[in-house]
Amino acid sequence: MKKINFTKLTPYFYVAPFFILFAVFGIFPLFYSIVLSFFKWTPSGPEKFVGFANYIRYFTKDPYFGRSVYNTILLLFTGSYVQHLFALPLAIMLNQKFVKGRDVLKTIYFIPNITSAVVVTIIFSMLFDEKFGFVNYIMETWFGLPEIHWLSSSPGIKATVSIILNWKYIGFYTILYLAGLQAIPSELYESAHMDGANVWQQHLKITIPLLLPVIFFALSISTINGLQLFDEPFILTGQYSRMGGVDNGGLTTTFYLMFLGFRLGRFGRASAVAWLQFFIILGFTVVLRLIINKFDYTIEKKEK
Repeated sequence: MKKINFTKLTPYFYVAPFFILFAVFGIFPLFYSIVLSFFKWTPSGPEKFVGFANYIRYFTKDPYFGRSVYNTILLLFTGSYVQHLFALPLAIMLNQKFVKGRDVLKTIYFIPNITSAVVVTIIFSMLFDEKFGFVNYIMETWFGLPEIHWLSSSPGIKATVSIILNWKYIGFYTILYLAGLQAIPSELYESAHMDGANVWQQHLKITIPLLLPVIFFALSISTINGLQLFDEPFILTGQYSRMGGVDNGGLTTTFYLMFLGFRLGRFGRASAVAWLQFFIILGFTVVLRLIINKFDYTIEKKEK
């Protein structure tokens, strides 16, 4: 009988705990949620196989799902993608040699990102309070504008959530773009300057093309986080009891998923929402990849 060589097996014993835990808490729930999405399953009742009924109802008779998808995609553009229009120019500015105190500025930009979402949302809800909020006070007394219903109207809720997201994440993406910019050789800019290219042309022909991998990475993170938005609208609109506030203005897909699963106990329907959400994220990421590829001249060279 062949003896077992425990010396060779020792490394596997060391790494085994990670793979066991990953299988139990990562892979098993993932595949179990697929199975669960085809069942009517509540904690108090028996499981009942319903096929694709949980999926079909979201396209036929459940108005909340469509509303949550609309809100999520709208907030993705106004709250997540808009951040990059500010973050990239800020990063380019920070990357200039004449900017003093760069490290201090980087720290200041990054502080909102490490601040608790709960704390940030509570502070913003006080600032945007319609009667006693500082924002309406400034708009009325300084600019003579009428009172804005930030938290009691659907557009107001979306605007407030978008402002919170932009404030919280612009600094993070600025630092991310700055790291990418510092990897671009300065000799390229010097050569372009000697050839007569102005600053705009340098950024258009050098910065943007060489930064495309970083831009894709940053936009992918924004897409994933934006389409899974939960904390800010959940806290801002009164948690589960108000279902996203007036006209469900803050009801996002993840909010609805959590409401179905942990408020109503409809785990089968919640699992179906989770998988529909997965395919939406996948679709956005694929489209994003195709758009980035259109501007990536290195791919064209590789094909030739």
